[in-house]
Amino acid sequence: MITFGEGNLRIPRFGKPVYIVAGGMTDFRKTYPEKATEELAAEALNMASLENDLKVSMPEFKRLVNFCVYSQFADHFGDQLLAAARVHDALGFDPLGNFEVKTGGATGGHAVLAGAMAVASGYADVVPVVGWERMDEVSTRQGNSYIASAACKNFESELGWMYASYYALMAQRYLYENQVPRETLAKITVKNHRYACSSPFSQNPMKLTEQEVLENKMVSDPLSFLECCLMSTGAAALVLADEAMAFKLTDRPVRLAAICSGTHTLRTADRRPMAVLRLPHEPENLYRDRKWDWPGFSAFLATRMAAYLAYQMAGIGNPLEELDLLETHDAFTISDIQTYEDIGLRPYGRGREFIESGEAYLGGKLPTNLSGGLLGAMHAVGATGIFQIVEVLWQLQDKWAKFHADPKMWERFGKVMPGDIENLQVPNARRGAAISHAGTGSHVTMAILERA
Repeated sequence: MITFGEGNLRIPRFGKPVYIVAGGMTDFRKTYPEKATEELAAEALNMASLENDLKVSMPEFKRLVNFCVYSQFADHFGDQLLAAARVHDALGFDPLGNFEVKTGGATGGHAVLAGAMAVASGYADVVPVVGWERMDEVSTRQGNSYIASAACKNFESELGWMYASYYALMAQRYLYENQVPRETLAKITVKNHRYACSSPFSQNPMKLTEQEVLENKMVSDPLSFLECCLMSTGAAALVLADEAMAFKLTDRPVRLAAICSGTHTLRTADRRPMAVLRLPHEPENLYRDRKWDWPGFSAFLATRMAAYLAYQMAGIGNPLEELDLLETHDAFTISDIQTYEDIGLRPYGRGREFIESGEAYLGGKLPTNLSGGLLGAMHAVGATGIFQIVEVLWQLQDKWAKFHADPKMWERFGKVMPGDIENLQVPNARRGAAISHAGTGSHVTMAILERA
């Protein structure tokens, strides 16, 4: 039984407030042969610095930067060690200090955490955080193998060197334990692919029916191809700043109210039973009579830990009542429904209620993955956690239409804006959250943003 000691549950705090000033990204594609990695990174940062209504010119902005953080999941894809140095050179930030973060699928979230720590500590006051992944220089089979090595090679790898197989086992267990029909998982991918249709950045927008998902070719039972995330190439960028610099750069910064991290064993078989770590809004007796081990094989302690800390750091009492939008790490439909429970949108075993009630849709209590998520929009791993926060940022700044509903933005990426594009701006959004998740739940961050 895991028990927490003194200090383990201390709520993090920033030494000084941290703000997000601007965000940018490329579009995301299966292949991007016409642009080098550093060109994609530059394109994302250029959008952040030139198209977010900053009050300074690009040269002035660059003269204010004093540290950089970079995010890339794997050197293997681009066959380039120290790729961050190449990007740093190309962005023109030499000889400023920088470092590169790697924590699997949660690399983007942890890069933002590292940038926030630099600002909150006073080490720096303007920090670009830039992430990318170059997943188009290897075959899909080889790429799956590289990604799968972020799980325990002595354990999960025996299941076939493919993450879909790892999560398929979780899905089987979860559906069995909680008597959840396959149709519930299909609803998630239908929703997220549909929302991807309203974004010029999306790689795989599709209008689907639940039946099409259920009849789609199986990857690993019970997960079909349409229920698995994309392999993508592209980049995303954020600019973090302290309070004084944030308001010097823009009239509409967004405060990073919290960003917190949790971890759990790389090998899923090493996850020992423990008492459920209750979130602030969960009653004391909620899990008193449970008849199953927690976290078991279908819950993520790392996500619960990140949420426990982030809610209290940001002063969130009830996420369903106090958050206005959410981006989850929907690498697979099953990981999405698991996350609903881990972050307390429903008690454990009842995550299906969140999607089936309509609360996860635009117009519902907590619209989720309006970006299209990893299923419909992208999963260029090093960029993913940053991409999610950029999407939340633009929502809180009322800039969704500026970046999604302008025909010229679609034309930039060689696309035509659909005539039936949905307006996915959440009205009067004040707070949003994003989950960045790695491995089979080995590393997770939760970020909470709020209007300044």
